[in-house]
Amino acid sequence: MKTHFIAIGGSAMHNLAIALKDKGYQVTGSDDAIFEPSKSRLENKGILPQEMGWFPEKITSDLDAVILGMHAHQDNPELAKAKELGLKIYSYPEFLYEQSKDKTRVVIAGSHGKTTITSMILHVLNFHQKEVDFMVGAQLEGFDCMVKLTPDNDFMVLEGDEYLSSPIDLRSKFLLYQPNIALLSGIAWDHINVFKTFDDYIEQFRKFVASITPGGVLVYNEEDPEVVKVVDNAENYFRKIPYKTPEYEISNGQVLLKTEMGDIPLSVFGAHNLLNLEGARNICRQLGIMDEDFYEAIMSFKGASKRLEKVERADKAILYKDFAHAPSKVKAAVKAFNEQFKGEKKYGFLELHTYSSLNPAFLEQYDHAMDGLDEAIVFYSEDALKIKRMDPISPDLIKEKFKNDHLKVFTNAEELHAYWDILDKKQGVFLMMSSGNFGGLDLTK
Repeated sequence: MKTHFIAIGGSAMHNLAIALKDKGYQVTGSDDAIFEPSKSRLENKGILPQEMGWFPEKITSDLDAVILGMHAHQDNPELAKAKELGLKIYSYPEFLYEQSKDKTRVVIAGSHGKTTITSMILHVLNFHQKEVDFMVGAQLEGFDCMVKLTPDNDFMVLEGDEYLSSPIDLRSKFLLYQPNIALLSGIAWDHINVFKTFDDYIEQFRKFVASITPGGVLVYNEEDPEVVKVVDNAENYFRKIPYKTPEYEISNGQVLLKTEMGDIPLSVFGAHNLLNLEGARNICRQLGIMDEDFYEAIMSFKGASKRLEKVERADKAILYKDFAHAPSKVKAAVKAFNEQFKGEKKYGFLELHTYSSLNPAFLEQYDHAMDGLDEAIVFYSEDALKIKRMDPISPDLIKEKFKNDHLKVFTNAEELHAYWDILDKKQGVFLMMSSGNFGGLDLTK
């Protein structure tokens, strides 16, 4: 099969390109900019574009599929050529469905926790050498690629994202997967640049639940009232399996999960991660993994990349980084950090980096998000606001919306870095939350 990727350099897109190359497909692609690690990974597979830019001559009538990434625009010249030739144009999730339509599809959805839950499931399956196809949004220890596609595996585990499928397909990605087995971890308003109201956002999850195949299974978080409402109001037929936070304790810094089989020591911490673990356990049950085997495997799970991930530093300072940027994710990460490190001086750094997080109308969702920390620091770049063509935001407005008068607010990367440099990293513990990089801050030093 001959495939061409428009915008091959994206995190998801380049992983799919590699998976198809590994499957034996002929793969080409284009992009106007490709950064690391995508660049090296594509180069190692021999599918890195020779030059950057868009080249309509790459779009030929013998292509079996053109896969369109979110990074491309509607007026992309390669897209125009593909339309002119009448070629089949797939979005990323649409193509994944085509690859898995004859398999049992397991889709993990929710505003938060979906990457971690998917990672936990794959870790357990890998531990017990149970082969499945998959797509996950984080690099996992023990896995070479974030996407795996084979002709033989019976199951495909998919992280289900509610964001748009492509520039020409404005459906939420997870609506294309038609799950046989699904999980819904939580609903908290996000992506306000696309979903203008909370009800618009919730509607995507209503549609997701409605897309479960007849007689399928939905594992859902019964502690989230919005999730419960969506599940209770669903009109299609599926089996419902609720889950909630399990009992646990922290003893000498060690999280111990309370089970019928005794205390299970874990490498992850935080009530939200214990809740994620319960969701993963219930999905693994559907895949034939018994609880005893699940617990044996989950003890060695160290977390998904950038999800409360410990950063190894030469000075042995205790520092964790987290991809948290949406309010619900920030609150969960801070709560976990406060609980895990009682008695320590706790520093929390948050970078407001996304369109939603920099929108004054959305900032009130962060109320009390940084409470409990001894030092709470928020950074956003005034230059980034200009690039995004957004109005300036005052530090006072940030403090007001976070409902935290003691918040330190930085709008200049150099000033933030100067503050970071004077901190004694051995006196305290540090939580760094961002989907960016704090203006180029090196967390390993």
